Amino acid sequence: MQKAKILLVDDRPENLLALEAILSALDQTLVRASSGEEALKALLTDDFAVILLDVQMPGMDGFETAAHIKRRERTRDIPIIFLTAINHGPHHTFRGYAAGAVDYISKPFDPWVLRAKVSVFVDLYMKNCQLKEQAALLRLQVESDGQAALGAPLLSELSARLASVEEQAEALTKQLEGSPEPAAAATAAHLERKLAGLRRALEALRPGSN
Repeated sequence: MQKAKILLVDDRPENLLALEAILSALDQTLVRASSGEEALKALLTDDFAVILLDVQMPGMDGFETAAHIKRRERTRDIPIIFLTAINHGPHHTFRGYAAGAVDYISKPFDPWVLRAKVSVFVDLYMKNCQLKEQAALLRLQVESDGQAALGAPLLSELSARLASVEEQAEALTKQLEGSPEPAAAATAAHLERKLAGLRRALEALRPGSN
């Protein structure tokens, strides 16, 4: 399966190096951006599983960058984790969440915690990619058959593939139960709802289902 892309946004090269060192164990594609403008340019052409965004940057800061990301239809649903060295209070944290962040981590951060948080969103991204592939395959088959009932072999194959994704999504949801990451848990629940909808669509295509 193709690797997920993680966007790292920080104006300090040493911070980008540190993030790369921490996240290299995830074995995903890490993309650097040294400014908000550079991040927005990268988001025009690539899909990302999650964005790690520094708050304090010259020119366009993290809050402004996040606002631009959330205004674009293509990128509005990408999870953003803010990284900040600022000794912020409740108002500052609220501003981060209001800008669209799913999490807010103060520097220096625990590498294990950061890696675990990013890993959750990478897993969710991969499951969503699998879901889109299954949905596209279903749509193509339905269109080519003129919405006629699918053949038993193809239905069985699609059902088996979907079952595999359902099993992984269920395991991920259980893993997130009681998690202090409500955004991640909510995203996992949304994924399960989409999978349930796809399962209903698949069952409706079986002969004699109407």
